[in-house]
Amino acid sequence: MTAGEPLIPKHGGYRKLKSFQLAQLVYDMTVRFCDSYVEKRSRTHDQMVQAARSGVQNIAEGSQASGTSRKMEIKLTNVARASLEELRLDYEDFLRQRGLPLWDRDDIRRQRLIDRRCATMEEVAQWVREEHGQSRPSGPGGQATFPEIAANAALALLNVACSLLDRQIATQAKAFETEGGFTERLYRIRSENRAFRSTQSKPSTKSTEE
Repeated sequence: MTAGEPLIPKHGGYRKLKSFQLAQLVYDMTVRFCDSYVEKRSRTHDQMVQAARSGVQNIAEGSQASGTSRKMEIKLTNVARASLEELRLDYEDFLRQRGLPLWDRDDIRRQRLIDRRCATMEEVAQWVREEHGQSRPSGPGGQATFPEIAANAALALLNVACSLLDRQIATQAKAFETEGGFTERLYRIRSENRAFRSTQSKPSTKSTEE
């Protein structure tokens, strides 16, 4: 226990989390992707957008809740992870149902996107245009199409985001295991305060010699 442990520690700061930044980028990509390639009145359109949004919102809510509840932080971060997994399956289904290839994990195009470290939707869109311009034959239809490239781009970033969230959840669980939550912190602080008051109230035992 550190001296002067605060009852409510620093929390929030989710905008600095790489997992949040990637989830937000994937959300922006998904909105544009669905508006372009998925029937707007379909249930799939709504589900994909909502799953992407849930990933973003639950990372933020979990970070904010961590001040008073580590258990809630873990729960909400796990909800975010589950939402992004659902979204990943939707993108894979999109490719499969249209006979479009799902790029291998070691596909050089995936690595080019990750190395680009795109921070905005426009940067991803520029990468998609560049890949389309130099794409190799990718199946019976020949050149890779925009939907194929865009869906695989989203999947590449989703894989990174999911990996980050897996590590984030493991770290949160370890902290909860070793440090406890709000109740344990409250107990430690109360005990510390009682011990401090006790030492202050004791009379001096210093003896005097004549």
